Amino acid sequence: MMNLADLAGLANQVCPMHVLIDAEGMVVSHGPTLHKVRQGESWIGKPIFDLLDLQRPRSVKSVDDLMAVEGIKLHFQLRAEPHTRLKGVLVPLPSGQGAFINLSFGISVLDAVRDFNLTSQDFSPTDLTIEMLYLVEAKSAAMEASRQLNLRLQGAKIAAEEQAFTDTLTGLKNRRAMDHVLNRLVNSGRDFALMHVDLDFFKQVNDTFGHAAGDTVLQRVAAIMVDCTRKSDTVARVGGDEFVLIFEGLLDRNRLNDLANRLIARLEEPIMYGAEVCRISGSAGTVLSSSMARPDPAVLLHQADVALYAAKRAGRAQHMFYLPEYEADMVDHQDSKSA
Repeated sequence: MMNLADLAGLANQVCPMHVLIDAEGMVVSHGPTLHKVRQGESWIGKPIFDLLDLQRPRSVKSVDDLMAVEGIKLHFQLRAEPHTRLKGVLVPLPSGQGAFINLSFGISVLDAVRDFNLTSQDFSPTDLTIEMLYLVEAKSAAMEASRQLNLRLQGAKIAAEEQAFTDTLTGLKNRRAMDHVLNRLVNSGRDFALMHVDLDFFKQVNDTFGHAAGDTVLQRVAAIMVDCTRKSDTVARVGGDEFVLIFEGLLDRNRLNDLANRLIARLEEPIMYGAEVCRISGSAGTVLSSSMARPDPAVLLHQADVALYAAKRAGRAQHMFYLPEYEADMVDHQDSKSA
């Protein structure tokens, strides 16, 4: 007759989620998978009912009752955290030596993977749990592949959107981005200042040194504008040598005038293109969103353009705030150009 030790050794090979109890209900051995489930805690020498809460059948109240439920599905729950539910079947041993309980039938595969990091190595090769684990592993792999694909697609979408709103030469926002920011600010009711900046003498740089020099100047101008503004401000290149700056939440005329003058002073610093020295300046016109009861982006852009033209008429390298009386000069200028 096989003794309990020999039976335990055999059971470890074919049923790694077994519990072997003696006639008194004391654990004689248990499989290596249960050892892993209990994170290395040994059950040997402990009463089975101190370790497992038998929830069904409810008629089982004692070890004798347990020994009498041969072949009936037993519903257990670990008394210790994480209180995993287990299902098993009991087979009495010959000569009243005790009982063999196979718990392979009921551990949730998802719980096993999540709580105990069990793999196919923790189950018998003939156990149906193996097939379930393969499915779980395949699903996990597919979900990870899907997550990685979604991340790449999201990254590509962000990159495409960023490219659509970026001026490729300077790295600043473009006109589309400027329109988006203006509409957002107007719709949200946030106050802001809009400054239109145009470079003076930029055409001479292109005519004298070529367009590559002009590109270098534009890139330097972009860096200066970013350096002179806040991170929350929007700096956009909206034309060849035209720029729009949007200052969210800033309506203080003195601060805006100081900022514009500092920007103009920086633009007058020589810009090197190889051995050549490029010299430009800048003119700026500003309008405040608070000047209108219901700000209109198109009207604000027009008014900033009017103020910019007034600054150029005043001698260039100037900054002017919009005033309604500047409109007449703008109309005269446009009429003279079309005549």
